[in-house]
Amino acid sequence: MASERHLSRRSLLGRTAAVAAGTAGLTAAAAGTASAATRDVDVAIVGAGLAGLTAARDLVAAGRTVAVLEARDRVGGRVVGLNLAGGGVTEGGGEFIGPTQHRIKALADSLGVATFATYNSGKNLLYKDGKKTPYATDGLLGAVPPVDAAGLANAAIVQASLNDMAKQVPVDAPWTAAKAEEWDRQTFESWLRANAVIPSAKFLLDVACTSIFSAEPRELSLLFVLFYIAAAGDASNPGTLERLTETGTGAQQLRFVGGSQLVPVKLAASLGDRVVLSAPVRTITRSGGGYVVTADGITVNARRVVVAVPPPLAARIQYDPLLPAGRDQLTQRLPMASVGKAIAIYDTPFWRADGLNGQVVSDTGVISSTFDNSPPDASYGALMGFIEADKARELDAASEAEVRAAVLKDYTTYFGEKAASPSSFVLQRWNNEGYTRGGPVSIAAPGVLTQYGPALRKPVGGIHWAGTETSTYWMGFMDGAVRSGERVAKEVLAAL
Repeated sequence: MASERHLSRRSLLGRTAAVAAGTAGLTAAAAGTASAATRDVDVAIVGAGLAGLTAARDLVAAGRTVAVLEARDRVGGRVVGLNLAGGGVTEGGGEFIGPTQHRIKALADSLGVATFATYNSGKNLLYKDGKKTPYATDGLLGAVPPVDAAGLANAAIVQASLNDMAKQVPVDAPWTAAKAEEWDRQTFESWLRANAVIPSAKFLLDVACTSIFSAEPRELSLLFVLFYIAAAGDASNPGTLERLTETGTGAQQLRFVGGSQLVPVKLAASLGDRVVLSAPVRTITRSGGGYVVTADGITVNARRVVVAVPPPLAARIQYDPLLPAGRDQLTQRLPMASVGKAIAIYDTPFWRADGLNGQVVSDTGVISSTFDNSPPDASYGALMGFIEADKARELDAASEAEVRAAVLKDYTTYFGEKAASPSSFVLQRWNNEGYTRGGPVSIAAPGVLTQYGPALRKPVGGIHWAGTETSTYWMGFMDGAVRSGERVAKEVLAAL
């Protein structure tokens, strides 16, 4: 199955110590900090991730005044750099971009953040039933995992069926698809059980699911999965499952020189003290013809408000008057998926000498997919693994030492004894991140899209909604976040 060429959505990237220092310096140099103050602006924006910052950029360019209120002491939201003990930074959040992700690429280009090809040379590894098998990434049919022929044939049929069904889902309103009710009545798990009838095919689709969504198939509506596939494209290129999963020709094609957090850092720097850090928003209150947005240490009076945070976090803000029941019910039903990233650092990317590219698909352990996220010059080696869905939840309460031991056990199984002794180890656990509580994206169970979907982007009075979950194309990705920021800025400008 071509899509098994890479079953991971996200990876990490080493950076120089100088870049790390520049990123950390944003707090003091390129953004304001919350203080006992009141600001009067045209638009208050909640959240300084890619969506909120993009909206702010476009509104400022149109001559409007803005204040961006960010709960964390940094910008970027689900895009973050992690400092390494030996110097440099590796990424703990969103990183990759690929074909048809035009808006994040254009934003990065405008800020002078270059890209380079993701490392994809050498063979993948399949670890299944206690057996480790290398397989090529560049065959006639792409990377084909060495499972039984019947399983591969079944998986190919399932993949084609999903792509065909996804073509019938409007990306701007998936709940209006002709078969929306039928598809939204069932989980992805129930559909797979009826269609991926060969055990090895079910295994491949299960790993694809957890790698794309960080959720188990039983947690997802089939309609939501089909929408996500449909959204992996643009107006000229229909979305496909392959584009979600592949490396060389898919969503993992490129990485950012210096790391993806450079994009929001540089964007925030261009906005200066319009961005206020350490200012979690508590209340949004209608007042006269505008709104009063109250955050820790600062109050903003605004004509319009953009809420650009994940739906579950948007629901934790107190609104006066109350939001319509449909909007509130929607946010109650869009939980974050469950994900962590574990990165082991080595003196060299030693697996490359063995002809491996660092990518693993596994049926065991806490890490079922890995990636080589060494820096472009290979000045050190970095193995990254995703801890996802059930495995992530099982380890939520574990100590970092316990997680490290479990991860390194898996890495040693896949890559040999050299993997057992990294020079350093870093961990990002999004489930335990106070202003995210999971990742990479909110997910929808059966019945959510058809019953509550129309409230996803619909403004409530002068409150507008942004964030990658509101995007039509590339929902769940950095590109979707940028698209949502551009869309909401136009929406607000039309209303002012």
